[in-house]
Amino acid sequence: MATHRLPPDHSVTADAAPESSLAGQMLVAMPGIGDPRFERSVIYIFAHQDSGAMGLVVNHSTRDIDFAELLSQLELELPEGAPTPPVRIGGPVETERGFVLHSPDYHRDEATLKVDDEISMTATVDVLHAIAAGEGPTEAFFALGYAGWGPGQLESEILSNGWLHCQADKDLVFGDDDDDKWGLALEKIGVDPSKLSAASGSA
Repeated sequence: MATHRLPPDHSVTADAAPESSLAGQMLVAMPGIGDPRFERSVIYIFAHQDSGAMGLVVNHSTRDIDFAELLSQLELELPEGAPTPPVRIGGPVETERGFVLHSPDYHRDEATLKVDDEISMTATVDVLHAIAAGEGPTEAFFALGYAGWGPGQLESEILSNGWLHCQADKDLVFGDDDDDKWGLALEKIGVDPSKLSAASGSA
């Protein structure tokens, strides 16, 4: 499930998007998804093209490192009052690579991907320098690693009832309560989590 590395020349801006692109939507894992790394996961899809899809799990935090410590390793100091997003596990691919989902008030040409009117993504250290300088986005979500799908793989997993999907909710994406995000995402779709069972999923 969702562990395939995309081709080395993959670009989140160069390829054409499928007619039913899921960029800017959330995937919600169905019970029985078949991969413990994605149980009760909510994933924000920031790119969906003919060559595959990329997304970040938004409700799996890591306690191994916090954001201030991460900046310290880069010899950056977090200013007083700056946002301190938790460090999350964005997925099993390239787990040493950092991604920042953020509000659109921060943008750098050639570095920032505008996903929709409410959420952008930057995957360069520039955004961390901006945060450390007090010039970063007002809302930020930081993750190490990402979830990736090859051509047609995500569509196949959805058809196999591995995932539900809905339009992203920025309050849910940037929210701090990871334990509640799966249930809140299902409620957004109109699904009662208590009525789901492992038999619902067959991916």
